[in-house]
Amino acid sequence: MLELWGVLTILIVCPLLGALPLIAWITQALKGRQLAEIGTGNIGVSAAFYHGGTFAGILAVLSEAAKGIAAVLIARIFFPDGSAWELVALIALVMGRYWMGRGAGTTNVVWGFMVHDPLAAGFVFLVASISFTIFRDRLLAKYVVLFIFPMILGILHLDNAFLIVAAVALAALLGWIYKQMPDDLDLPVQEAQPESQSVLQFLRGDQGILSLDDELDANLVGYKAARLSQIKRWGYPVPKGWVLTPYEDPEALIDFLKPSDLCPLVVRSSAIGEDSEQASGAGQYETVLNVTTKEGLQNAIAQVQASYNQPLAVQYRRDRNVRDTAMAVLVQQQIQSVYSGVAFSRDPMTQEQDAVVIEALPGSAAQVVSGRVTPEQYRAFVVDTENLALIQLEGQGRVPPALIKQVAYLARRLEDRYYGVPQDIEWSYDGQTLWVLQTRPISTLLPIWTRKIAAEVIPGLIRPLTWSINRPLTCGVWGALFALVLGQRSLGLDFNETATLHYSHAYFNATLLGQIFRRMGLPPESLEFLTRGAKLSKPPLNSTLESLPGLLRLLMRELWLERDFKRDYRRLFAPGLSQLSLESAEELEPPGLLTRINYILDLLHHATYYSILAPLSAAVRQAIFKVKDGKLDNSLTPEVAALRSLHDLAAKAKQEFPQFDQDTVFEDMARSESGQEILAEYDKLLQHYGYLSEVGTDIAVPTWKEEPQAVKQLFVQFMQGDEQPRLQTSPEKRKKGFVQGRVDLKGRVTEVYSKLLAHLRWSFVALEQIWLKDGLLTEVGDIFFLEFEEVRRLVEGTEPELIEQLPEIVRLRRSLLAEHSQLNPVPLLVYGNTPPALPARITPLSPDRMLQGIPASPGQAAGRVKVMRNLQAIPEINRDTILVVPYTDSGWAPMLVRAGGLISEAGGRLSHGAILAREYGIPAVMDVHNATWILQDGQKVRIDGTRGIVEISNDLRPE
Repeated sequence: MLELWGVLTILIVCPLLGALPLIAWITQALKGRQLAEIGTGNIGVSAAFYHGGTFAGILAVLSEAAKGIAAVLIARIFFPDGSAWELVALIALVMGRYWMGRGAGTTNVVWGFMVHDPLAAGFVFLVASISFTIFRDRLLAKYVVLFIFPMILGILHLDNAFLIVAAVALAALLGWIYKQMPDDLDLPVQEAQPESQSVLQFLRGDQGILSLDDELDANLVGYKAARLSQIKRWGYPVPKGWVLTPYEDPEALIDFLKPSDLCPLVVRSSAIGEDSEQASGAGQYETVLNVTTKEGLQNAIAQVQASYNQPLAVQYRRDRNVRDTAMAVLVQQQIQSVYSGVAFSRDPMTQEQDAVVIEALPGSAAQVVSGRVTPEQYRAFVVDTENLALIQLEGQGRVPPALIKQVAYLARRLEDRYYGVPQDIEWSYDGQTLWVLQTRPISTLLPIWTRKIAAEVIPGLIRPLTWSINRPLTCGVWGALFALVLGQRSLGLDFNETATLHYSHAYFNATLLGQIFRRMGLPPESLEFLTRGAKLSKPPLNSTLESLPGLLRLLMRELWLERDFKRDYRRLFAPGLSQLSLESAEELEPPGLLTRINYILDLLHHATYYSILAPLSAAVRQAIFKVKDGKLDNSLTPEVAALRSLHDLAAKAKQEFPQFDQDTVFEDMARSESGQEILAEYDKLLQHYGYLSEVGTDIAVPTWKEEPQAVKQLFVQFMQGDEQPRLQTSPEKRKKGFVQGRVDLKGRVTEVYSKLLAHLRWSFVALEQIWLKDGLLTEVGDIFFLEFEEVRRLVEGTEPELIEQLPEIVRLRRSLLAEHSQLNPVPLLVYGNTPPALPARITPLSPDRMLQGIPASPGQAAGRVKVMRNLQAIPEINRDTILVVPYTDSGWAPMLVRAGGLISEAGGRLSHGAILAREYGIPAVMDVHNATWILQDGQKVRIDGTRGIVEISNDLRPE
């Protein structure tokens, strides 16, 4: 009885003890500050030090230590010393500390554990001290302790399973809390109470100076510095560098570095959010070269930091929806360049998949990106083979071809390192080493869309009606599954962007899927592994641990999948399919057909969940248990079952009619009794499997019921074959197993899903027949060139103008589909949301009075010229203005944003101005010689940024 009271006391008193806000009271009494309303809002020891000062921090440690000791002593009143219940008491204390007291409970556990087991605590303290001393990383030290202390307890108390389980549970709870709570130690030290800043710097594990040799966090030092540190650790040559975090005092770094004429430095921006997949920030912030004195270094750092708040940079962030953060500063040794330049691992203009675009010049890379000079242009076509890359080079100049090929190879290897995301790379060659100065995603080539998987799920040309139904169903189910695993970490992900149409073909968003899989702790190739057997890279351990609860939830869904399907089949699918079969769609009027369609779509919403999860479940199980395809039986899959039945019937027919004419075999069978029996079985088979079609997921494709000719031809082909039926069911394959059960479930799900899609198609066909009679549509199949929302509005009759536009809408969409049908092959990958236009769709420009330049930003624009030779007088500029400038550095950005097009006398497609033009979607042509003198204000021109052409109109003269 005493033990029962002990359990109740621990579970009630310890959480309340943890919830006591002693630290908040101490800080309020000493400093008059409410911890819950400042900083991170946490009420912990680090918050007391930060906001209350050293004395408040010491009192906070003592109060929390007393809580931890008290919890252990409470357990000892009811249980023997050192029992597992002491750890349970600490677990209860920590839970109350987190959920009610808004703290992590680390101090409670440390002191409570010391009282619980001094020997084990001594070992843990020794390991933690060594870890913190060596690595100077408090987060790493925390997780080392969480791993070590249950292990040490397990070694010392190997026979006490309850104690070991309690220790593991306590460690897991603390680890989970650390992931959920922000830490006041991450706040700027300069804003803390002055007397506790040195203590906080020690607890933070701050090293005096961060360098590119360290593992850097992009959230703290920006993507530029973080990526350079990453590729340096990968083994690529990166100049030595040091990083100042935002708000950090630069004096220590300035004293450490000794710039001189023999060892100049370059000071660069590394703003938080710069060089991200959302925005490049090209040319928005300052870079200071040739820093040779300490005074110059101090001024350069201040200049770079100040550039974050320049009006142009602020406006750029607003335009790109990038939130304001802060500026870190990167200081590097300056390379004495023989040749320098920039490279795009994929051509951002033509989006040619094999092409690496390189711009280079003798000397510094700064002149290439500045836009003030026109660099030499090179294109390298890289074809990867098993052991090497074959590179074909286009372009000649002063840069050695061997170096250009080396740059191309470097660009493609860095792209591979970043999961196939195209990279914009700044490089420099000093005569011996090819240095990487910067790498960032090409934001205008994102997202990357892939036909892999999509080509199998919904192949071929896709009409608007099919896509307007399939996309929300598929994206919605995928989004629900991803959100189930990610939980709060799914915020900011738009699952509606999982798939799209390019060239009337389905593509999956490889960029989004990669982000999702990495957040889930899975390799970015996971989907291809499940569906195509692709090789997997290793996922990051941290994200895997974070996603463990979500992955367990998904696992439970997988384990209960068959049970859930049987339940929904009885409750939804069987009654629904029965009702649809009994009700003839041809007898309904448009409102009734719309009701029927909505009912089918509701059933399809449930069925889509199983149609996605069942195949994935079968693939995962098959991969885990390494079951070969030949060992599995797919006889429950409708297509396989239909072919087997057709094959068996054809074999029976051949026995009855060994000699037959393939053109008249059906008429010949109808003349005999045995033949009539075979035809009756054939009709029954066709009726049973009439819902199948050539593409089961595309409702625009006729079913077997509508067009049985293909089935008839297949039947005759089976009769002509001499071989024995190859589609027999092997008895050993039919044994129910862990994998075979999922394969069978997949077959049953496919049958339900295919039947629902067939009923959906037949409903739309019935509606089309009515509209054909009424003259609303003119040709069979027109309804599939409408989107479902348009169909709904036409049935409801709420928009007469839609009826007027209908013929033109259908005509244009039919024409576009016919155009896309000529595309062969269909691109496997598409970079960016605007794929390159088909050659037939580009309007030819007149050869009369043309200027030629470098294509820098795709698209066409027509308007009147405004020549600007400097930035002193800013004229009125709008979308009808074609801006003509001598060069394009970042200072031209405000005019560029407002203009309809850009023509520049100098610069290449990789200069800052060209990158900004692409980001803002403004057609641009660079390197148009003497453009500011040939073109005059008011002239009408048309530019083609895809081909680098400027056409001067003949019929209009300058104003």
